[in-house]
Amino acid sequence: MKESAPELQAGRVGRPHGLDGSFYVTGPRPRLLTVGTTVGVAGQIRAISRRAGTDERPIVRLEGVEDRSAAEALRGKALTVGSEEAPVLAEGEWWAHELEGCEVVDGDRPLGVVSRLVELPSCEALEVTLKDGGESLLVPMVKDAIRRVEPSERRIEIDADFLALAEPSLEPGDRPRRGRPS
Repeated sequence: MKESAPELQAGRVGRPHGLDGSFYVTGPRPRLLTVGTTVGVAGQIRAISRRAGTDERPIVRLEGVEDRSAAEALRGKALTVGSEEAPVLAEGEWWAHELEGCEVVDGDRPLGVVSRLVELPSCEALEVTLKDGGESLLVPMVKDAIRRVEPSERRIEIDADFLALAEPSLEPGDRPRRGRPS
């Protein structure tokens, strides 16, 4: 039995736009919302027949969704695209599913595992579940924080010093000194 390729979320059906079945897409991934692309929504596969608006607020119409009430009935439903139909990404770009589950390390020091990719206002970040428990760590997807991404090896190397995660160099029982050295 062949394992199916993961699906990518292209956004969610938002409020209707006009009377022809068009709707806004919330949480859009614009590269996945092009005319002719087939998307899964509410258990059905439909092709995108119209794309308007902006990348931040796309307006989409799907084949078979012919009026405002049909669009309203889909409101809140996820729009998904099979990864085999997704556009090829440039070097240094990855889909979230390729990074989820990767081990996060600083050199030879294992830190945790990527649980998901989070979209922040200024960049995307890896949410890392730390191996020793505690709160999750957010690692911004910027070159100062990330040394290497190797999805095929299921490994991401980060710079713990940049993220202020350096291991303490104190011996047990030592206390850090405060103030000026004597």
